[in-house]
Amino acid sequence: MEAPLTPSTPASGATLDVDSPEQMQEIGRRLAKLLRPGDLVMLTGELGAGKTTLTRGLGEGLGVRGAVTSPTFVIARVHPSLAGGPALVHVDAYRLGGGLDEMEDLDLDVSLPESVVVVEWGDGKVEDLTDDRLHVLIHRVVGDTDDDRRTVVLRGIGARWADEDLRLG
Repeated sequence: MEAPLTPSTPASGATLDVDSPEQMQEIGRRLAKLLRPGDLVMLTGELGAGKTTLTRGLGEGLGVRGAVTSPTFVIARVHPSLAGGPALVHVDAYRLGGGLDEMEDLDLDVSLPESVVVVEWGDGKVEDLTDDRLHVLIHRVVGDTDDDRRTVVLRGIGARWADEDLRLG
């Protein structure tokens, strides 16, 4: 039996211990309930940390069309809502090295007001899109690459997130 998500509360958000890909996906589904049009979510973590798995859960929770997979080769995918909510714009900025200049070519500033924009590998590249964002840091357990344990740190930045309870309880 899997352990339940274990929340704690640091000053700027929440920390969750995750034991499986299914739990990572569940975090995404729970986060989706907090998201609204105009939200920017930055995902940070090494290769294989679970960024796309979490985003898959976000897509399920938002009720979007299409399988949420890594957009590495297309850089960005738009998943329209099937439930009347915001579209999910899923961006993989791994191969983009030029910061906001390269990101501007994707017109994320146009998509942001009516969508939920999730950017993997967005550190140093998308912070200037908005003053408000949710930064999700995923840390793998050091050692065995087959170990599914992760620590997920949720940090809300800006007025939009000031009163949100990110413990997902």
